[in-house]
Amino acid sequence: MFDIIRDPLWNNIRLDALAIRLIDTRAFQRLRYVRQLGLAHLVYPGATHTRFEHALGAYHLAGRTLAIMDERGELRDTSRIDLAIVRAAALLHDVGHYPFSHALEEIGAPHHEEVALPLIADGEIGAILRADLSTDAPERILALIRGLSASPLQGLVSGSLDLDKIEYLKRDATMCGVPYGEIDVDRLINSLTLVPAPSDPATLTIGVAEKGLSALESLLFAKYQMYRNVYWHHAVRSATAMYKRLVDDALAGESLSARELAAHTDESLLFVLAERAPSTMLTALRERRLFKRAFECPSAELPSAEAAEWIAADRALCVAAEDTIAAELGLNRGDVLLDYPEKTQMLGLDIPVRRRDGEVRRLTGEGIEGAINLTRLSDELYRSARWLRVFTARPVDLPRKRVLALAALSADETASRLAHGRPLLVG
Repeated sequence: MFDIIRDPLWNNIRLDALAIRLIDTRAFQRLRYVRQLGLAHLVYPGATHTRFEHALGAYHLAGRTLAIMDERGELRDTSRIDLAIVRAAALLHDVGHYPFSHALEEIGAPHHEEVALPLIADGEIGAILRADLSTDAPERILALIRGLSASPLQGLVSGSLDLDKIEYLKRDATMCGVPYGEIDVDRLINSLTLVPAPSDPATLTIGVAEKGLSALESLLFAKYQMYRNVYWHHAVRSATAMYKRLVDDALAGESLSARELAAHTDESLLFVLAERAPSTMLTALRERRLFKRAFECPSAELPSAEAAEWIAADRALCVAAEDTIAAELGLNRGDVLLDYPEKTQMLGLDIPVRRRDGEVRRLTGEGIEGAINLTRLSDELYRSARWLRVFTARPVDLPRKRVLALAALSADETASRLAHGRPLLVG
């Protein structure tokens, strides 16, 4: 039995009986109310799509890709249960996602893939998987989602070129109404293939045929453009910084517990914050009165490659620095927000490529003849898209050289200045 869901991106998505049962669970239905792009709708009004339709799209691409590989005879030794587990993993990969995209992971909340563990292993979803597939199905699905499975098909669910990336880039660009997500999806999924792992030829793994390299290049450029123009747009990052600080303060004040975060939807979390920890910042966020840029600088122009990493990596230190800077500028606590997006590779390429002569090469730093050195290019694009910014509640004069001097401090130097009451804005 199959049901059909009409989707604006992929048209008809066919759902088998297992998928229908999983979708009807309470944990999965929550994804209808968790926006895919968090607060990006404050900049791109069309970006109100949710984790729900993204999960359906990932499931759809998994089914298409497995069908193509099966037609080529690559899955003759793969059982129907194994294939169903891959499709279920694609469907459930975001079931533990927090409200408002990845923002809460940036303040130190456990990764959404860890949050998914009890949701998939226990309760409704776990019972369905064990009854319909196998007693170890939840554990196998979790391994795929966390990138820890020994399955040759691991790379379809979590890897350098997984179906999640292809789906969200295409969907996000479409829903934002921007021309940056032009990816040759058909070429990409037709190029995915099982190849001997370069490190262990006796083991099969997901790779890409050489003919798909141009489509892979299009994916890299699409991801760069989406980060630069959508995900890390200055107003999106301002709203995200405000939201992070609101949740941070609520957690510190014990008006909100870390355990309850993943159970909320976007709106229910804002409602709870308004009820338990009302603030002018929350009102400003809900009315789209965002903090303004007092400073910004691309990563490529910072004093060193490691400069300012403590802002992204040490949340407690970042908050303490924000409040110290606010005092130095004559502002109130919470009126200054530092923003440096969490360090992540634009496209962490580490994937085997099957050359036309049958040789399998790993596409990493050395590149491949006749193609763009995607790994090196990825790093350069990443450094130009990632910006350090200082947002303030009202306009202030913030000399550039002082912020660059702050960015040059290590985490230990910053902590020492704070501990001894020394100013952070010097120079």
